[in-house]
Amino acid sequence: MSMSEMSSMVAARWRMAKRLVRSRMPEAITSRIGPATARYRPQDVPAPVAAPATDVRLLVGPRNFAGQGDRWARAAERLPGVGAVSMIAGDNGGLDFPVDYGVPDAVYTNSRRWGIRQRGAVGAGFTHVMIEAVSSMFGAASDKVVAREVEWLRAQGVQVAMLCHGTDIRLPDRHAQLDEWSPFRDAPADWVNRLQTRASFNQQVLDRVAAPVFVSTPEMLLDRPGAQWLPIVVDIERWATSTEILTSDRPVVLHAPTNPLVKGTALIEPIVQRLHEARQIDYRRVVRVPSGEMPALYAGADVVLEQFALGMYSVTSVEAMAAGRIAIAHVHDQVRDHVRETTGLELPVVEATPDTLHDVLDDIRTRPEHYREVARRGPDFVRAVHDGALSARVLAPFLGVTA
Repeated sequence: MSMSEMSSMVAARWRMAKRLVRSRMPEAITSRIGPATARYRPQDVPAPVAAPATDVRLLVGPRNFAGQGDRWARAAERLPGVGAVSMIAGDNGGLDFPVDYGVPDAVYTNSRRWGIRQRGAVGAGFTHVMIEAVSSMFGAASDKVVAREVEWLRAQGVQVAMLCHGTDIRLPDRHAQLDEWSPFRDAPADWVNRLQTRASFNQQVLDRVAAPVFVSTPEMLLDRPGAQWLPIVVDIERWATSTEILTSDRPVVLHAPTNPLVKGTALIEPIVQRLHEARQIDYRRVVRVPSGEMPALYAGADVVLEQFALGMYSVTSVEAMAAGRIAIAHVHDQVRDHVRETTGLELPVVEATPDTLHDVLDDIRTRPEHYREVARRGPDFVRAVHDGALSARVLAPFLGVTA
């Protein structure tokens, strides 16, 4: 173990020790002391989550990244006798995605009273729990120890599955060997080591709990062999638009990176900026726009740039395809092969790397009709793979129902 990794581990243990000390103090005191992010008022503490009145009752949480926890909950409800509730702890970085149940981060992290009541409600009311991103469901009540929570839930007869999103289990050392464009090559060592330590720890938790593991994108199957792909879900009608693409010789090119460092933004932005300055494209970078405004932005674009470092496609590409836009990303053959083998369909995301993006954008300007046809395949692909029906079929065995 390197000195940097050891320092990260010591820091993590120190944070856990502080949480343990704080958790033993009276809540009337802890809710009013410490940093502002740790304080909360009695009225900030929500009532425990309520279970649906169905035979199978699923709770999905506590992250709801990109609104996917809620979309998977709605997909599960397509199955007979299944009711589902989505949960989020915190505010998802201020992005406004639908969710059924929310708890402020200060309460989630510091209120043992909330956590104990929430744990009791889940244990008594739900038959199945899907834990996102190896994150605690009950916060301070279990000192955020996920394995302890899984053991408790199973003792109540609750079935548990784990759902991973990406950086929670992606191992930087493996990815850096796999892809020359990996964001973990030539990156700050402390950042890489933090991610490596977290992913390694989470992998150990998954080993320990030995629950079914679902992953949101196929490239994570390399990090977690034996996991199952649970396709991302979008509301196709929300993104549908009749606006034609490539009606001008200066295409509108949109890039909305949620995490520029891992999306490879720095690798491609000089390229698109040069094209923009030469008036060959109209480049628009979108930063932290509320989710409700994104469909209109996509409707006004011709091309949507996803990521160019990870070798996968995720919510951005799916939404772009649903909108009939040209989605461009660097996607590994392993991902394309898995999609084809699972669905029988070719992934209509245009391949590009930082080395080839300039030529791909030039080709789009030169052959607009070819790329209009690629974009036309997007909504049908999303309808077949990402409208929730396939995800419901994937979840059916875990939920003990027939799709």
